[in-house]
Amino acid sequence: MNTRTRVLTGTALAVALGAGAFGAVSASATPASDVAAASVASVSSKKDGPADKNFTTTTHLTVDAATRAAQAALKAAESENQKVTVAVVDRNGNTIVTLRGDGAGPQSYDSAQRKAFTAVSWNAPTSVLVGRLAQTPNLKDIPGTLFLGGGTPVQANGAPVAGIGVAGAPSGDLDEKFAKAGVDALDK
Repeated sequence: MNTRTRVLTGTALAVALGAGAFGAVSASATPASDVAAASVASVSSKKDGPADKNFTTTTHLTVDAATRAAQAALKAAESENQKVTVAVVDRNGNTIVTLRGDGAGPQSYDSAQRKAFTAVSWNAPTSVLVGRLAQTPNLKDIPGTLFLGGGTPVQANGAPVAGIGVAGAPSGDLDEKFAKAGVDALDK
Protein backbone atom coordinates (compact mmCIF):
# COMPACT_ATOMS: atom_id res chain seq x y z
CA MET A 1 0.00 0.00 0.00
CA ASN A 2 1.33 3.40 -0.83
CA THR A 3 1.33 6.29 1.60
CA ARG A 4 -1.61 8.05 0.03
CA THR A 5 -3.83 4.91 0.28
CA ARG A 6 -2.83 4.42 3.92
CA VAL A 7 -3.67 8.03 4.80
CA LEU A 8 -7.08 7.82 3.06
CA THR A 9 -7.91 4.47 4.68
CA GLY A 10 -6.87 5.75 8.12
CA THR A 11 -8.89 8.94 7.67
CA ALA A 12 -11.98 7.01 6.57
CA LEU A 13 -11.62 4.69 9.56
CA ALA A 14 -11.23 7.65 11.95
CA VAL A 15 -14.31 9.36 10.47
CA ALA A 16 -16.37 6.16 10.77
CA LEU A 17 -15.33 5.60 14.38
CA GLY A 18 -15.93 9.25 15.23
CA ALA A 19 -19.39 9.20 13.64
CA GLY A 20 -20.27 6.07 15.56
CA ALA A 21 -19.15 7.59 18.85
CA PHE A 22 -20.95 10.85 18.07
CA GLY A 23 -24.13 8.92 17.19
CA ALA A 24 -23.95 6.99 20.43
CA VAL A 25 -23.57 10.21 22.40
CA SER A 26 -26.35 11.91 20.44
CA ALA A 27 -28.67 8.92 20.86
CA SER A 28 -28.28 8.98 24.61
CA ALA A 29 -28.28 12.78 25.00
CA THR A 30 -32.07 12.90 25.43
CA PRO A 31 -33.49 10.64 28.15
CA ALA A 32 -36.05 8.14 26.88
CA SER A 33 -38.61 9.39 29.40
CA ASP A 34 -38.47 12.87 27.83
CA VAL A 35 -39.07 11.43 24.36
CA ALA A 36 -41.98 9.32 25.57
CA ALA A 37 -43.54 12.21 27.44
CA ALA A 38 -43.27 14.42 24.38
CA SER A 39 -45.17 11.92 22.22
CA VAL A 40 -48.04 11.25 24.64
CA ALA A 41 -51.02 13.57 24.76
CA SER A 42 -53.31 13.65 27.75
CA VAL A 43 -56.94 14.71 27.82
CA SER A 44 -58.51 15.83 31.03
CA SER A 45 -61.57 13.75 31.86
CA LYS A 46 -63.38 16.02 34.25
CA LYS A 47 -66.84 14.72 34.98
CA ASP A 48 -69.38 16.54 32.83
CA GLY A 49 -66.54 18.53 31.30
CA PRO A 50 -65.71 18.92 27.63
CA ALA A 51 -63.50 15.82 27.55
CA ASP A 52 -66.41 13.56 28.60
CA LYS A 53 -68.02 14.24 25.23
CA ASN A 54 -65.07 12.58 23.53
CA PHE A 55 -65.35 9.19 25.25
CA THR A 56 -67.86 6.39 25.66
CA THR A 57 -68.06 3.59 28.15
CA THR A 58 -68.80 0.10 26.90
CA THR A 59 -69.67 -3.19 28.53
CA HIS A 60 -67.81 -6.37 27.65
CA LEU A 61 -68.06 -9.98 28.74
CA THR A 62 -65.15 -11.22 30.78
CA VAL A 63 -63.29 -14.28 29.56
CA ASP A 64 -64.75 -16.14 32.54
CA ALA A 65 -68.32 -15.20 31.59
CA ALA A 66 -67.76 -16.05 27.91
CA THR A 67 -66.30 -19.43 28.87
CA ARG A 68 -69.20 -20.13 31.23
CA ALA A 69 -71.70 -19.31 28.45
CA ALA A 70 -69.87 -21.47 25.91
CA GLN A 71 -69.68 -24.39 28.33
CA ALA A 72 -73.42 -24.11 29.10
CA ALA A 73 -74.27 -24.12 25.38
CA LEU A 74 -72.00 -27.11 24.77
CA LYS A 75 -73.48 -28.98 27.74
CA ALA A 76 -77.03 -28.32 26.46
CA ALA A 77 -76.04 -29.77 23.08
CA GLU A 78 -74.31 -32.78 24.62
CA SER A 79 -77.40 -33.51 26.74
CA GLU A 80 -79.25 -34.03 23.43
CA ASN A 81 -76.39 -36.04 21.90
CA GLN A 82 -75.47 -33.25 19.47
CA LYS A 83 -71.90 -32.65 18.35
CA VAL A 84 -71.44 -28.90 18.00
CA THR A 85 -68.98 -26.04 18.20
CA VAL A 86 -69.76 -22.94 20.28
CA ALA A 87 -68.20 -19.53 19.69
CA VAL A 88 -68.55 -16.37 21.77
CA VAL A 89 -67.54 -13.05 20.21
CA ASP A 90 -67.36 -9.56 21.70
CA ARG A 91 -69.26 -6.48 20.49
CA ASN A 92 -66.66 -5.92 17.76
CA GLY A 93 -66.89 -9.50 16.50
CA ASN A 94 -63.58 -10.60 17.99
CA THR A 95 -63.60 -14.16 19.25
CA ILE A 96 -63.41 -14.44 23.03
CA VAL A 97 -63.70 -18.22 23.25
CA THR A 98 -64.51 -21.16 20.98
CA LEU A 99 -65.21 -24.67 22.21
CA ARG A 100 -65.33 -27.49 19.67
CA GLY A 101 -67.25 -30.41 21.08
CA ASP A 102 -66.05 -33.97 20.64
CA GLY A 103 -66.99 -35.16 17.16
CA ALA A 104 -68.13 -31.76 15.86
CA GLY A 105 -67.70 -31.40 12.11
CA PRO A 106 -64.83 -29.34 10.70
CA GLN A 107 -67.21 -26.79 9.16
CA SER A 108 -68.81 -26.09 12.53
CA TYR A 109 -65.87 -24.06 13.85
CA ASP A 110 -66.09 -21.29 11.24
CA SER A 111 -69.89 -21.44 11.12
CA ALA A 112 -70.26 -20.92 14.88
CA GLN A 113 -67.99 -17.87 14.79
CA ARG A 114 -69.82 -16.37 11.81
CA LYS A 115 -73.25 -16.94 13.43
CA ALA A 116 -72.06 -15.25 16.62
CA PHE A 117 -70.67 -12.32 14.61
CA THR A 118 -73.93 -11.97 12.67
CA ALA A 119 -76.07 -12.02 15.82
CA VAL A 120 -74.04 -9.33 17.62
CA SER A 121 -73.74 -7.19 14.49
CA TRP A 122 -77.51 -6.89 14.08
CA ASN A 123 -78.48 -7.43 17.73
CA ALA A 124 -80.91 -10.16 16.74
CA PRO A 125 -81.04 -13.95 16.64
CA THR A 126 -79.82 -15.24 13.30
CA SER A 127 -83.11 -17.11 12.79
CA VAL A 128 -84.85 -13.72 12.71
CA LEU A 129 -82.23 -12.32 10.36
CA VAL A 130 -82.80 -15.17 7.89
CA GLY A 131 -86.24 -13.66 7.23
CA ARG A 132 -84.67 -10.32 6.31
CA LEU A 133 -82.79 -11.93 3.43
CA ALA A 134 -86.02 -12.13 1.42
CA GLN A 135 -86.23 -8.32 1.45
CA THR A 136 -82.49 -7.64 1.22
CA PRO A 137 -80.72 -10.64 -0.33
CA ASN A 138 -77.34 -8.89 -0.55
CA LEU A 139 -77.02 -8.94 3.27
CA LYS A 140 -75.47 -12.38 2.88
CA ASP A 141 -72.61 -10.80 0.94
CA ILE A 142 -71.26 -8.97 3.98
CA PRO A 143 -67.94 -10.60 4.94
CA GLY A 144 -67.94 -12.74 8.08
CA THR A 145 -71.71 -13.17 8.28
CA LEU A 146 -73.79 -16.33 8.17
CA PHE A 147 -77.56 -16.10 8.01
CA LEU A 148 -78.51 -19.49 9.43
CA GLY A 149 -80.24 -20.18 12.73
CA GLY A 150 -77.89 -20.69 15.66
CA GLY A 151 -76.62 -17.24 16.62
CA THR A 152 -77.95 -15.22 19.55
CA PRO A 153 -76.91 -11.79 20.82
CA VAL A 154 -75.98 -11.13 24.42
CA GLN A 155 -77.38 -7.81 25.62
CA ALA A 156 -76.72 -5.42 28.47
CA ASN A 157 -79.43 -2.80 28.92
CA GLY A 158 -80.79 -3.65 25.46
CA ALA A 159 -77.47 -3.06 23.71
CA PRO A 160 -75.49 -5.92 22.13
CA VAL A 161 -72.27 -6.71 23.99
CA ALA A 162 -71.51 -10.18 22.61
CA GLY A 163 -72.82 -12.94 20.39
CA ILE A 164 -73.02 -16.69 20.88
CA GLY A 165 -73.01 -18.94 17.85
CA VAL A 166 -73.57 -22.68 17.74
CA ALA A 167 -73.10 -24.89 14.69
CA GLY A 168 -73.19 -28.60 14.02
CA ALA A 169 -76.67 -29.75 15.07
CA PRO A 170 -78.97 -31.02 12.31
CA SER A 171 -81.02 -27.78 12.34
CA GLY A 172 -80.57 -24.10 13.02
CA ASP A 173 -83.42 -24.31 15.53
CA LEU A 174 -81.41 -26.72 17.68
CA ASP A 175 -78.24 -24.65 17.29
CA GLU A 176 -80.14 -21.56 18.43
CA LYS A 177 -81.70 -23.41 21.36
CA PHE A 178 -78.19 -24.28 22.57
CA ALA A 179 -76.95 -20.72 22.01
CA LYS A 180 -79.83 -19.44 24.16
CA ALA A 181 -78.78 -21.87 26.90
CA GLY A 182 -75.41 -20.08 26.84
CA VAL A 183 -77.08 -16.67 27.19
CA ASP A 184 -79.27 -18.00 30.03
CA ALA A 185 -76.17 -19.18 31.89
CA LEU A 186 -75.01 -15.56 32.10
CA ASP A 187 -78.11 -14.60 34.09
CA LYS A 188 -77.26 -17.05 36.89
